[in-house]
Amino acid sequence: MSDSTAPGTSPETMPETMPNRRALVTGASSGIGAATVRRLRTDGWDVVAAARRADRLEALAAETGCEVYAIDLTDDDAVSALAAHLTATGGLDAVVNNAGGALGLDRVEDADVDGWRQMYEINVLGTLRVTKAVLPLLREAGASKGVADVVNVTSTAAQGAYEGGAGYTGAKHAEHMLSQTLRWEIAGEPVRVIEVAPGAVATEEFSLVRFGGDAEKAAAVYDGYTPLVAADIADTIAWTLSRPDHVNIDLVTIRPRAQAHNSKIVRGTGV
Repeated sequence: MSDSTAPGTSPETMPETMPNRRALVTGASSGIGAATVRRLRTDGWDVVAAARRADRLEALAAETGCEVYAIDLTDDDAVSALAAHLTATGGLDAVVNNAGGALGLDRVEDADVDGWRQMYEINVLGTLRVTKAVLPLLREAGASKGVADVVNVTSTAAQGAYEGGAGYTGAKHAEHMLSQTLRWEIAGEPVRVIEVAPGAVATEEFSLVRFGGDAEKAAAVYDGYTPLVAADIADTIAWTLSRPDHVNIDLVTIRPRAQAHNSKIVRGTGV
């Protein structure tokens, strides 16, 4: 492999254009977002890591050399300011809409309406705000470099129901529909729309947040089998971005081998 070949690629699968590429990663302060920043920086990307928690972003910047941008993605003006910043500082070749999360595991009859609203606000409307704001930049990059990318990190929750999950599955299905519809609407333009849908991923915060900080409940989600880790998803995201310009990876569903679907995980087999 020559020095000009990006990690994880071969000459036969090298993207047609890879000079000076810049990505925005949301939800970058932990988990899949932080792992994606690390992986893209390793692959030679310039990366803008965006999230609410500035202290975590600064630590990530010290580790990886990424640029950081503290932001609340539920704030329209803040997202507009982010887009203006990106425009003024070099544009954008890809956005990884990773910010999101689940709250609770309540039956529909016991649902917390505020929790549902919060899940829609960040998973769906946050993705919508950011995508709308940066799409002109991506179109410009695609026109000049051959391709640009929207990557939406959804979930296998977008693909099927499970008891107690209606709020999260509904939000992630809406994000899935956003991804598919956008792909149809901009077909023919030099911007790809990619969806990565992970199954069970053990990160430091996802289940802990879902269960309101109950560490015992959070740990039980991953008992008895080997879940995915954030780096597995970051690796998948990087692979989709590294495809040749004419290739669009519409949807990647990635699960642990022990997970057959959302509510069937085989535990205790050593897998």
